[in-house]
Amino acid sequence: MSSATPQIGFDRFIQLDWAAAAFRIRAGLAGEDELTRLIDASHAGAAAKKKTRTVLNRLWLEPRADLVDFADRGVGVYRACPETSVSALTWGMAIATYPFFGKVAEIVGRLTALQGDCASAEVHRRMAETYGEREGTRRMTNMVLQSQASWGAIKRTMNGKRLARMPKQKLPGPEPIAWLIESALRYSRLSLSVSSLENAPILFPFQVNGAARTAIAKSKFIDVFLSGSEEHVTLLTV
Repeated sequence: MSSATPQIGFDRFIQLDWAAAAFRIRAGLAGEDELTRLIDASHAGAAAKKKTRTVLNRLWLEPRADLVDFADRGVGVYRACPETSVSALTWGMAIATYPFFGKVAEIVGRLTALQGDCASAEVHRRMAETYGEREGTRRMTNMVLQSQASWGAIKRTMNGKRLARMPKQKLPGPEPIAWLIESALRYSRLSLSVSSLENAPILFPFQVNGAARTAIAKSKFIDVFLSGSEEHVTLLTV
């Protein structure tokens, strides 16, 4: 049995306007100079700029080979439904690309499900159980939480000691819902029940409940099958 600890990967705070600029470049709506200006204005050193660029590249500009089509279809979702927020699309790319980001999102979604908020210390404790009590785990968990706050998913209160859910984003149609469900499947790498997806912790910032079945039925990339008495879904392409 391997004892290797999972890799973190998502190791920078990513402000929403930086992610939006990277998305616009991929969509052909902006040039590289827009993102360069934003990063130059907010980063002091060359090393910091490079690290932020690396995360943005993986999200939108140079995704992994298995996620290139998924990223391009995210752009297609935006073109078909321009009301779709870039934060929702970037959330989907982040959980599909970075298991560390996805794990933080899943934990926050679970812990805030009942009362709408939770202690950040509990998120850190659960992340340490998976990623170990190493130096980077706590710092990078904070980077993810700070990014999620910038993207409108949570609000950090009491000097970051508590995390509160922000109101769920309404998605403008079945296309963005199906694409986000696909991102959750890519994160989990497992088949999931349709009922669990309707309230999936990892998709907590978005209104999916009640619309998942309709969205899945319209997707060419998600397969539905019966397992016992429940409908499950899996990816047709990975």
